[in-house]
Amino acid sequence: MRIILSAVIALLALPVAAGAQTLDRIKSTGEIRFGFRTDAAPLSYQADGRPQGYTPIVCFALAPLIGEQLGLTDINVIFEPVDTGNRFEKVANGEIDLLCGASTITLSRREIVDFSEPVYVDGTAVALRRDAPETLSGLSGQKIGVRSGTTTAEALENTLSREGLEAQIVSFSNHPDGMTALENDEIKAYFADQSILMDMVLNSDNQNKLKIFEGILTVEKHGLAMARGDSDFRLAVDRALSELYANGSMAQAFRKAIPDAEPGAAIEAMYLIAPTLP
Repeated sequence: MRIILSAVIALLALPVAAGAQTLDRIKSTGEIRFGFRTDAAPLSYQADGRPQGYTPIVCFALAPLIGEQLGLTDINVIFEPVDTGNRFEKVANGEIDLLCGASTITLSRREIVDFSEPVYVDGTAVALRRDAPETLSGLSGQKIGVRSGTTTAEALENTLSREGLEAQIVSFSNHPDGMTALENDEIKAYFADQSILMDMVLNSDNQNKLKIFEGILTVEKHGLAMARGDSDFRLAVDRALSELYANGSMAQAFRKAIPDAEPGAAIEAMYLIAPTLP
């Protein structure tokens, strides 16, 4: 009986130890490690060798608030570049503490990592040439592009199947290649997150030849990814996010990262249902 009770006590203690590991490491080293996408402007990208975009701005504001919870007067912030192929793996194996990239919260991804409260709401949209048809049905039988390994690729497949449309999907390893193919009329449409398409079209030398289809195919909530089972760290992140929502910093981050855009209905709704302070 004594052996069984000892085993039960040990098992009950395991989640507590696991949940405290990230915060313990941050407190002992005085540093927090963020991963960021280098190619998902305006939400997360690299310019002049530095992290830029909405989610890096949010995470940079998040860091001192987490430090305050740990009693740290100063915290060293480290940003490490990641890509769509390794970002969740780096979170899961502990190489980075928090993924500050354009990451849609999905159930399949939650089998690998946990997520914070939503920090952004995006959706799958489509960029077209000016002379392209105004409806999705008009793309039937055409070549259309999407970046491989993204939730957008899954959403596109589902949309075509649901609408009974047949089109030749061309996969690209990065967004610039996809947009170049669209500009050169090698494909008739390019699908990606609305925020990414808006940024690329606005900064394109061929902007007058392109348009973005009104409306979105999906509504996708973005969160900051962290290791699974680390409930103490997740609470610390959500607590800090609550403060950023309450003091208006989240809205300021949007205006700074995307100055030419106005928050849509989904973003405004996110502000309204954001986590509240105790």
